[in-house]
Amino acid sequence: MPPLLHHALGHDPINDGSPPTDATKAKVCGPRIGRHRPLPCAQITGGVAPQINPQRYFAKVLVRAHRHAKHHCFVSTDTRFRAAARFLQSLWRGDANIPMGLHVSPNGDQATGVMLGSRLHLKVARRGFNFITPEVHQLVRRELILREEGAVIDVDRLFANALSSMPLGFNLLGPMALELDLATAVWRRLLPGFVHTVEGLSFEHSPGRGDARFLSEGTAFDAVIRVINPEGKPATVFIELKYSEGMCGPAADPRPRYDEASRPVRLFRNPDSAVLRSLALEQLWREHMPAQLAVDNGVAVADRAHFVAIGPRLNRRVSTAFRLHAAELLDLGSVAADNRVAFTPITLEAVIEALAEAGAVDLARQLWSRYLDFPRVYEHALAADIPYVGYRRRAAHSSLASKRTSPARPPGTSSESPADHSSLTTSATREEER
Repeated sequence: MPPLLHHALGHDPINDGSPPTDATKAKVCGPRIGRHRPLPCAQITGGVAPQINPQRYFAKVLVRAHRHAKHHCFVSTDTRFRAAARFLQSLWRGDANIPMGLHVSPNGDQATGVMLGSRLHLKVARRGFNFITPEVHQLVRRELILREEGAVIDVDRLFANALSSMPLGFNLLGPMALELDLATAVWRRLLPGFVHTVEGLSFEHSPGRGDARFLSEGTAFDAVIRVINPEGKPATVFIELKYSEGMCGPAADPRPRYDEASRPVRLFRNPDSAVLRSLALEQLWREHMPAQLAVDNGVAVADRAHFVAIGPRLNRRVSTAFRLHAAELLDLGSVAADNRVAFTPITLEAVIEALAEAGAVDLARQLWSRYLDFPRVYEHALAADIPYVGYRRRAAHSSLASKRTSPARPPGTSSESPADHSSLTTSATREEER
């Protein structure tokens, strides 16, 4: 089945290609994560919070390839959310008058360059146009110069890929790193029982890169926040950030050390669970372990830590992965020691709302407009022409109906769904997966 019709019929489960049942829809698209509000506050949107059915945000799936070709953002392998997010980034780039960049994909012995609306032209990308303010751009340059030895940062993706969650991390958390009072106000709202004061924030941090006490490899967190908890003791918040990821790999190569560390950290109901090692969850599993090992080995400079995963509420694959990971964890009340690292999923919407409530309204509006304004994608979808799609009428169970013929179709139409005309390969999707 062509991807366009595949998406239009709602075939977008997290693990396989089967159509979602009512139970699956309730699980994947169901209640919001935690206590956070699902819709933007009026401060951010500049008016009444939109009351649009979230499922209808992705009516873009009926937009034909030629409609996406206008914005150079149609990639056949994109999930529904990634396609909408890529379209939104292309609209943002056009609004900012930023020239479009090339996506270079392998094509046999030669590389092929394709215009892609979610990429910035390299000349302007080097000047920091992918970042929300000049101050954040300078912060990024400083972090690159002072990055930890062995830290892996894809500079091209950071500066030129608007869809990647890497620049999102700096755009979202960078202003807090530059203004700790703002960070304190935000994280007091998000983790009121754990954060009293924010002391510092760093990016692409590993508490034990290559250390045999950890995982003997380079797993790192997108950001780490050093805080003082309500009891006046130092603590650490480890952060993993997702945006358009489909939670389908690529996965790290299996290592015996992963299995060895999974048991003594005393975090999981079943340390040998295959679910923890699935494509959707294995990164969260690999990150939760070093967070706990940092506390156990005294490397976190604190005896308490918290693992936070941030992702858009409407990215069903991300929110489902977060919920599944939480379901694999032991109840902290059943663990004898009180220094187990808890896990809290928080929506990207909630973080941006907390910024607005903390007084950074303009910043919150900028972030919302760039990353979460999916009603705009919905409106573009409604404005698009829906092409005629030929079909065969299914005959009723009667002799009269069996003699009926299929309705006539305009010349040149097919009984199948429109073909995929995208020239992009899966490399565009793989490049943006974390």
